[in-house]
Amino acid sequence: MPQQFDASTIINFRDLGGIALAGNSAVRPGLLLRSGQLDRLDPEADPAVAALGIHTVVDLRTGHERRERPDRVPDGARLIVADVMSGMLAQRDGSPEDQAPARLETILGNPAAAEEHLGGGKAEKLMCDTYRSFVTSESACQAYRLLLTTLAEPDCGPLLFHCTAGKDRTGWAATVILMLLGADAAAVEREYLDVVPAVRAAFAPHIDRFTAAGGNPDIAGAILSVRPGYLAAALEEMDRAYGGVEAYVRDGLGIPDAAVDRIRARCIA
Repeated sequence: MPQQFDASTIINFRDLGGIALAGNSAVRPGLLLRSGQLDRLDPEADPAVAALGIHTVVDLRTGHERRERPDRVPDGARLIVADVMSGMLAQRDGSPEDQAPARLETILGNPAAAEEHLGGGKAEKLMCDTYRSFVTSESACQAYRLLLTTLAEPDCGPLLFHCTAGKDRTGWAATVILMLLGADAAAVEREYLDVVPAVRAAFAPHIDRFTAAGGNPDIAGAILSVRPGYLAAALEEMDRAYGGVEAYVRDGLGIPDAAVDRIRARCIA
C-alpha cells in the first residue's frame, strides 16, 4: 500500500511505493513521490521528508501559481518546471471557468462569479474537459514528456512531482506512471481517489469562507475533489487518441522504449 506521510509542511504528500503491480511486484518505495505545493516546506519540521533524500522536484504548476507560492526545494535537490496548463490558459480569456484547477483560491474567493460560470453542473463539465486536455494539449504533452524523461535519467534519484493541490495534474501524472509500471485499473483508481481527505483538510479554510459567503458547496466539491468521472474522461481520451497508455507514452509524449525500460527497471521492486 502507498504511504500517506504525516507531513506538517507539505500538503497531500504521498509515496507511490508499495502499490501492487503485475507479476507479484510492486512500486519501489522512496522513489516516486507526489504532493501539493511546496511553498511551506521545512525539512527540520518534517524530518521524515528530509530522510527521503529527494533529488529532483518537478513542478507542474503555471507561472502564476509559481509566482504566488514559490517552491521551497529540499537542500541539494534540483527544480524542474513542467507547466501542464500554460498553453491551455494562454488560449482562453482568463475568466473563472478557465482557471480551475490552476487558480483554486481565485475561484473560491468570488462566490457570485463561481455560481455564474460554474453552477448548474458546469464545474463537473469543466473538470472533465480539463482532464481530456491533459492528454491532448501541447503544453500538457510537453510537461508530462519532461516528467517522464527526467524520471528515466540515471541520476534522477528520488523524484517528487506536484501541482497546487496535488490531485489533478499530479493525479494524471501518477496514473500514467502507475499504468506504465503495470498497475491494474483498480489500483490506479484507488490511488487517484485516496487523496480526497488530504485535499479537503488542506483547503478546508477556503471552502468554509466560500460557503460562509454564500458560495455553492456543490461547486467547491466539484473543483476541490477528485471523482471517478474526471479520471475516466482522461482515460477515454487516451484510448480514443492512442489506444492505450503504451502508445500514449511512446507516440503522444515521445518517450523512447529504452527510457520506459529504464523507468521500469528503477521503479519496480
